[in-house]
Amino acid sequence: MQLPSLSTAAITLLVAANAFTMVQAKVNVLSWDDAYKKAKVLVDQMSIEQKVNITTGVGWENGRCVGNTYAISNPDFPGLCLEDAPLGMRFADNVTSGVAGVNAAASFDKDAILARGQYMGQEYYGKGVHIQLGPGMNFMRSPEGGRGWESGGEDPYLTGVVAAETIKGIQSEGVIATAKHYLLNDQELNRNTGSSDADDRTLHEIYLWPYARSVEAGVGSVMCSYNKLNSTYACENDYILNTLLKEELGFKGFVQSDWGATHSTSKAANAGLDMTMPGDITLGSGGSYFGPNLTAAIKNGDVSEDRATDMAMRIVASWYKVGQDKDFPKTSISAFIRENADYVNVQADHKKLVRSMGAASSVLLKNSGILPLSSKVKSVALIGSDIKAGPAAVNDATTCADHGCDVGHLAQGWGSGTADFPYLIDPLTGLTNALGDGVKIQSSTNDWDLTAAAETAKDADVAFVFSTADSGEEYITVDGNVGDRNNLSLWNNGDNLIKAVADANKNTVVVIHSVGAVLMPWINHKNIKAVLWPGLAGQESGNSLADIVLGKVNPSGRLPYTIAKENDDYNVHPDPADQVVYSEKLLMGYKWFDHAGIEPLFPFGHGLSYTSFKYSGLKVKAKKKDDSVTVTASLSVKNSGKVDGAEVVQAYISFPKSANEPPKLLRGFEKVSIKKDHSSTVKFEFTKTELSIWDTKTQAWVIPSGKFTLQVGASSRDIRQTASFVL
Repeated sequence: MQLPSLSTAAITLLVAANAFTMVQAKVNVLSWDDAYKKAKVLVDQMSIEQKVNITTGVGWENGRCVGNTYAISNPDFPGLCLEDAPLGMRFADNVTSGVAGVNAAASFDKDAILARGQYMGQEYYGKGVHIQLGPGMNFMRSPEGGRGWESGGEDPYLTGVVAAETIKGIQSEGVIATAKHYLLNDQELNRNTGSSDADDRTLHEIYLWPYARSVEAGVGSVMCSYNKLNSTYACENDYILNTLLKEELGFKGFVQSDWGATHSTSKAANAGLDMTMPGDITLGSGGSYFGPNLTAAIKNGDVSEDRATDMAMRIVASWYKVGQDKDFPKTSISAFIRENADYVNVQADHKKLVRSMGAASSVLLKNSGILPLSSKVKSVALIGSDIKAGPAAVNDATTCADHGCDVGHLAQGWGSGTADFPYLIDPLTGLTNALGDGVKIQSSTNDWDLTAAAETAKDADVAFVFSTADSGEEYITVDGNVGDRNNLSLWNNGDNLIKAVADANKNTVVVIHSVGAVLMPWINHKNIKAVLWPGLAGQESGNSLADIVLGKVNPSGRLPYTIAKENDDYNVHPDPADQVVYSEKLLMGYKWFDHAGIEPLFPFGHGLSYTSFKYSGLKVKAKKKDDSVTVTASLSVKNSGKVDGAEVVQAYISFPKSANEPPKLLRGFEKVSIKKDHSSTVKFEFTKTELSIWDTKTQAWVIPSGKFTLQVGASSRDIRQTASFVL
């Protein structure tokens, strides 16, 4: 195969204009008002027992799905099927296993994120699943956090966009989305017993932010988390469920518990829990805090019948909202006895979107020009156990249940947030197929045999060395890591392997498949010419990688979190205390690095391209009338390089000093595709949502008076244009 060179071949961009084209939505999603009108007609016919039945799960492993509610008749309402996961369907066959949530965030591509939600909605609908248990929107408050890879990284604005676009995509296909895990569920350590405590302003400006955007997007369900907040379990916490979520945010859907996160009957129901999952008191124990216990609590006056009616109304209205009253497919999965599932293949051509998203979310951290590979390259070394698929690829439930291992290629973390691979294209397969017969490939998969690694690398024109870092949910322990990572080092001898290869080959490319940030003690090695960060790319991982390496796709992914130089540069790590105090307040992620004047190794929003872009002509206009404020901005971005490419233009706002905000906050981004030697006008609009701070005295969002500065650039530390405005 003849490889393209930058001077002779334009780089094909798989971006929103083609690869992420939307299909017609399956349903016209109803307004909440219309959904409630329909729900009232049905719920008014229900007895107390019937209302309770639709709020109660049938128990762990007692239905076809990971969660199932009881059906009722006269009036008729079906048992609902709830199924993991945020990236694809868990415990199901003939489904797509796509990129992780953190990769969706790394794409910084709203159209691609929407398309991802839409194809997942199509698959859940096709399998007769009523409720998808995703998207996740917990933060990488600490880089080691076990489930951070399921969500959108360290920034509330970015996480909010990912959440909202995913929800819109899922629900447009007739499936109820679930915003989870509510709230402050940002580490696995002591998640079932610990209390996470954040002050009022921190809660609103960071942790509630993506839930507010989810409510605006019309999300049908919110899942309350395992942990306590201010010493009260999330699923019986009146303040966060009723005061914040249902009253302040105006959430009209239903709150479901995480699996086993219900701890009471009357207290939970009165505090705002609408559905208990999977229904039993502990998994497999039988009995329920709801069911007969809730019925008794209503009849003896501990829970009002009006509250029971509200619980049922919220569930039924969500069902109507996405059109599940009209010819909804039969539930065909069988989560716990897989051989009993009906054969329904819902994959369609979704692998194309997974491949495109894998490439669009790959972040080129460093490149001296070695990538994309030149046609002069005749031999390539591929080194590391990550190049070849391991037990996760064949969904080995004995040694790697829920992907709970780090053997072979890493394309997802572990836990309930995973989906079985229908197949897994590993880097060895993807690159071998793409390079063709004209390029000699030599490989080594032993991470510990450094002599063999060096021998494999030494004579190759380019040596690719691969390594990983993994994490997941705390019910699985992998190599001593109980969900959260024990440290930020690469796994499987990665640091030593990389150094050995770099010592042996002057054209070394490092490829990291990781759940999150790692330390890079080898980063300044003179022979490391590029570092590529594909993250967790799903079933098409190796093909996505090949598209970037060979130049079929120009990289445009950006880091959704900060990669530090040293472990102690981060201000938060998993906390073993019974009470986890969010003492960093607003200074999470890049905001801490900016505040403390710490130079990151690679900043939030960073990512390179095979071309270059110039920014110019930033203009800002502010209009304020009464309580309405609109700030518009525009600038020109020119592709000044040699090939077509996509740029992620990021807008950060610095607030007046009186606001006591971090130095700057991400408040907008646009991914724009620009042909070489062409320019594009990029526009932003900021309203009260983006320009406000939470005032704890008035308990309201207020726009501070004074001078604001808009900073537009290619990362949080690569600001190209600034302009000020006064409000």
